[in-house]
Amino acid sequence: MSGFDEMLVSDKDVRAPYSRFHSWYAQQVPQTLAQKATEAESFFRRTGITFNVYGEQEAAERLIPFDIVPRIISGSEWGRLAEGIEQRVKALNAFLDDIYHDQEIVRAGVVPSRLIENNEAFLPQMVGFRPPGGVYTHIIGVDIVRTAENQFYVLEDNARTPSGVSYMIENRETMMQMFPELFAQNRVRPVETYPGHLRRSLSAVAPSACSGSPRVAILTPGIHNSAYYEHAFLADQMGVELVEGSDLKLIDGRIAMRTTEGYLPIDVLYRRVDDAYLDPLAFRPDSMLGVPGIMDVYRSGGITIANAPGTGIADDKAIYSYMPAIVEFYTGRPAILENVPTFRCAEADSLAHVLDNLHELVVKEVHGSGGYGMLVGPAASKAEREAFAAKLRERPGNYIAQPTLALSTVPILTEAGLAPRHVDLRPFVLVSDIVKIIPGGLTRVALKQGSLVVNSSQGGGTKDTWVLED
Repeated sequence: MSGFDEMLVSDKDVRAPYSRFHSWYAQQVPQTLAQKATEAESFFRRTGITFNVYGEQEAAERLIPFDIVPRIISGSEWGRLAEGIEQRVKALNAFLDDIYHDQEIVRAGVVPSRLIENNEAFLPQMVGFRPPGGVYTHIIGVDIVRTAENQFYVLEDNARTPSGVSYMIENRETMMQMFPELFAQNRVRPVETYPGHLRRSLSAVAPSACSGSPRVAILTPGIHNSAYYEHAFLADQMGVELVEGSDLKLIDGRIAMRTTEGYLPIDVLYRRVDDAYLDPLAFRPDSMLGVPGIMDVYRSGGITIANAPGTGIADDKAIYSYMPAIVEFYTGRPAILENVPTFRCAEADSLAHVLDNLHELVVKEVHGSGGYGMLVGPAASKAEREAFAAKLRERPGNYIAQPTLALSTVPILTEAGLAPRHVDLRPFVLVSDIVKIIPGGLTRVALKQGSLVVNSSQGGGTKDTWVLED
């Protein structure tokens, strides 16, 4: 499936953002570039930049492949994207505040009540409570694709615990070490400032109980979590403590962490633990990952939890299908960034259409992530489609479907030279008293020729993403 080529207009004509890179590449020795690619892999392996794969007995810890050809976006293109992203994240926070309070969007008939009431990600414990600063989702990853028509679309929102920002930063550091001359020739906006922006953003939403400089910590499920490297990386880069549930306890109405100086209260907890495991007194009683009583402390103003519990409903792919209407409802303007057209299988007409056209659609679970639990119709066998059709008929409300998009392509380095591969983009957004969008994000690339699956867990790789100063 072909797509919009982000570097080439034709075999001879190069798009403006790639002009300096293309001229530089023409002067390089292929063997030298291949050696650089090997050096990059060695660097990532030495640094420990890996992710864990669940459900596999062998090779559970993998290196995410890194391609040394940058993805380059012009400043003007990025400006349009950033405007749409900011509008969307403001609407997401307004939506979360509304559904946990007056539910005006439901009463207006914009979003069906069943999608809220029957949603496992909707937490009754959050009803009537407003987090410090009125911010629900402090760190957001917005997955964006570019189609054959050179149109940007939002593929999905990641409002719970978006991952991948450490790879964005490490990719940039690696590129700057290996190709300093490229950065001298191109005015590339920085991404390495993210940890400082993150700490500032988290500190800005400290709770009322905070006095003085806010104490921030990151809560991790532990070393076996697939994103543990990122948890440790961000704690180190921000200069804050990385803690597990066993390091924390409730003392005098505050959540305190164990230190060499005794237990000290935490003001802001950036949690990378799912809602269900956050507080065994409020959610799963068998959880060993969270902190007993933290929800009571949270609701009493003793701590800020980022992202807020209950934000996962904004990740729901059925809710996603209403996002253009949600954006317009809260901002008063049509959505700048459009959704990918989406069929809600819970609706009889949509289900019938999806069942008749499984061979050309992508079907996803409404709570799915990481490329799991989905069917890529054009790549599936007849038997796989029939088996999936049975799942759809049994639980139609658990799925949405979308057309198979011709994702844009950018070049990767192969043994034969540059070759186009399909990509998406995950910009990272920080929300506090201001909205801060990091210029660039994580570009994920489908390394197999013709593949549209970019997830690292499914064989995809990553690239450094350059946003140029115009």
